[in-house]
Amino acid sequence: MKKCVVVSDSFKGTLSSLQICSICSRRIRAVFPDCDIITLPVADGGEGTVDCFVSALGAEPVHTEVTDALGEKTDAVYAVLADTAFIEMAAAAGLPSVGDRKDPGITTTYGVGELIRDAVSRGCRKILLGLGGSATNDAGCGCAAALGTVFRDRTGRDFVPVGDTLSLVAEYDTSGTEELLRGISVTAICDVRNPLFGHTGAAFVFAPQKGADEREVIRLDEGLRHIGELMKKRERTDIASVPGAGAAGGFGAGVITFLGGELKPGIEAVLDVLDFDRIAADADLVITGEGKLDSQSFQGKVIDGVSKRTGKLGVPLIAIVGMDDGTAGDPGERGISAVFTTNRASLPFEQLKSRAAEDYAVTLDNILRIIKLSEKTGG
Repeated sequence: MKKCVVVSDSFKGTLSSLQICSICSRRIRAVFPDCDIITLPVADGGEGTVDCFVSALGAEPVHTEVTDALGEKTDAVYAVLADTAFIEMAAAAGLPSVGDRKDPGITTTYGVGELIRDAVSRGCRKILLGLGGSATNDAGCGCAAALGTVFRDRTGRDFVPVGDTLSLVAEYDTSGTEELLRGISVTAICDVRNPLFGHTGAAFVFAPQKGADEREVIRLDEGLRHIGELMKKRERTDIASVPGAGAAGGFGAGVITFLGGELKPGIEAVLDVLDFDRIAADADLVITGEGKLDSQSFQGKVIDGVSKRTGKLGVPLIAIVGMDDGTAGDPGERGISAVFTTNRASLPFEQLKSRAAEDYAVTLDNILRIIKLSEKTGG
């Protein structure tokens, strides 16, 4: 094997994409010392996305103080490469940061707007914004307000809407944001395809995990419905129904409406930035994977995006996964040459966590030995 590309998702709760790339680099080098090993740590727009770009592309981390989801000051990090800024909304409005104070009715994306403003002030002309892991349900209004959009209630009073007050918005003026972002492209990456409101929308599907009870879910959905109808009237298009509009508490709709941006499937955007097609075109093997192979794996996740591209390139693809529940169908029909699970001892998840790195390494070693044997026997 002369060239191998590693592009795996994290194994949630056990191994990060960076750790997997590190394991693969060491183990492949041990068996194939002359192999050109390209490791591309990836994330789908949520927590860890910036770290992946820093590692894979050499982007420079930028530290700045912003407003967190609860309105308090916090240190946040994004990354810059040339004229492109890589920003995770979770850095300023992430669910882990609120701890036991979860409340999507009062949390804000204001700090995300501050991150974008800081990147623009540093000369960035392209913003790649990861929508994932949010604690918010404000349809991106906080972010927009930080970038100059003005929201007014029925009395003409300016205010910064949050989930509980979206229904109070009577009008909005995006001229300040348009001026700030003139000539700047904003691309939001996410794997969520939900609409803005309704029973498959942001509030009903995601607000419970952010701390909302049944009564608040209904109230939050009413707020999203209100702002969605306002968007439709103002923009003359049904933004609320765009796939992904409900991402990150409706931030997907906000990106389109307030920031003039576009939504893109997470892994597709990431692979484009990494120039994956060029890198993998002459590879002998690509290794991908995720924590659990299931019916959702081919719905825009890392394995899905990678398999589509290696299929077009005609490059063999092996998936190493934590477990396979049998609902993903025939991987061969998706362009995957083989799937291997790392759960060698068939242990419960809690017991697997401490041995995840070892189990991954052993699984990979066995794959590499098969490849080596095949080369020796001319198979």
